[in-house]
Amino acid sequence: MSSLSGRLLLALSILLLLFFSITIAVLDSAFRSASEKAVADRLEIQLTGLLSAVEIDDYGGVSFPDELPEARFNNPGSGLFGEVADENGERIWRSGSLVGLGITDSHGSLSAGETHFEQLTLSDDSGVFALSLGVMWELSEVESTRLTFRVAERLEPYYAQINRFRTQLLGWFASVMLLMIAAQALFLRWALSPLRRIESEVREIEDGERAELGSGYPRELKGATQNINTLIGSERERLTRYRNTLGNLAHSLKTPLAVLRNGLSTPDMSPESAGELQKQIDRMDDIVGYQLQRAAASGSMTLGHVAVDVVTEIRAVRETLDKVYADKRPQCTLDIDDSESVQFFGDKGDLLEVLGNLLDNAYKWCKGAIQVSLKSVQKPDARRPGLSLVVEDDGPGMNVEDTRLLLERGARADETVDGQGIGLAVVKEIVNLQGGTLQLLRSSLGGAKIAIHIPPK
Repeated sequence: MSSLSGRLLLALSILLLLFFSITIAVLDSAFRSASEKAVADRLEIQLTGLLSAVEIDDYGGVSFPDELPEARFNNPGSGLFGEVADENGERIWRSGSLVGLGITDSHGSLSAGETHFEQLTLSDDSGVFALSLGVMWELSEVESTRLTFRVAERLEPYYAQINRFRTQLLGWFASVMLLMIAAQALFLRWALSPLRRIESEVREIEDGERAELGSGYPRELKGATQNINTLIGSERERLTRYRNTLGNLAHSLKTPLAVLRNGLSTPDMSPESAGELQKQIDRMDDIVGYQLQRAAASGSMTLGHVAVDVVTEIRAVRETLDKVYADKRPQCTLDIDDSESVQFFGDKGDLLEVLGNLLDNAYKWCKGAIQVSLKSVQKPDARRPGLSLVVEDDGPGMNVEDTRLLLERGARADETVDGQGIGLAVVKEIVNLQGGTLQLLRSSLGGAKIAIHIPPK
């Protein structure tokens, strides 16, 4: 589970379920014990009533009246049963409710004063709670007999009571658990709100809507937010310092190069030396320009970039190049779905460097037709979409050797055409910094096809 609040809620829910399960088991056991004790107490009362109803007949034997005070003893199927056994275990009396039935006995007659409360079965295999008592009954001054009195009650009422209690217990605890889970969810949402605030503010920093994280965070997060702000500030300062330093280096080198270039016009220098010196000066100038553009590429800097609308920038570059190459009258077609927003998450200068180089090469080499295809690349779990950009022309194209050379700094397919030979190398550098890929292919128009893919993140 990727959500921190979800994991905490799941862990707390499992603990609640475990606690409630133990509580339910304890309460159920206590209720069953209490219910059995209540049954035993009821049977003890019935046993006392049965003892009080005993009569001694004319022959010195034990007898009971035809109608007992407890009417259920008299009615078959009432669920309350009674019987008396002699010292040999023989039943000498059975209640009217036991007509057609019998109670199983596992221990026979009991000694005087001995009691047993247990579960027994009837002859129809139904269960009963039974309370048995051993009594030494005096028939006369000189004669007595040992009797076992037993009363029993069916288990169905007991089980019905247990089931009702369990149903109510589970309903109560389920309701309480749902309420507690809902309360925990609200509590976790409140407790973790600072983390969601950090996520929201970091996203705003990535989109360029704020410069740093705000204040007012809890003590446990204050150190982390301060360190993030320090990291953001140091990253911006480092990038600015890096660009300024390389810019100063480039300007410092260009002045001596200009002096050397002017020195080539002195009359005492041979044409061969002047040509070789000019070649090296041009190469140094290309290196300075390439490194300056390479340093200016900020790449996939995570924080502080505003999403740049690629469609708007492509149309602006096309409008500019249409004026520059007005003599060729090229037709540049844009294959873009206007209903779909295509965004570049990076420095706007990097995007213009890529678009400018690719479109300028297409305008320079085409015969009259240029095709630009652009679309957004989506991914379900990505926070930012990527993009796919393809620029094609109907020019002479390039062979396999050209595709290798054109991605190297200072290499040009045609030395007669103006340029430093660093454009595609800089484009490749910027695309690589964005985690993307650049491909040089043959276009269906007959010329070159340059495809750039920047994946979603």
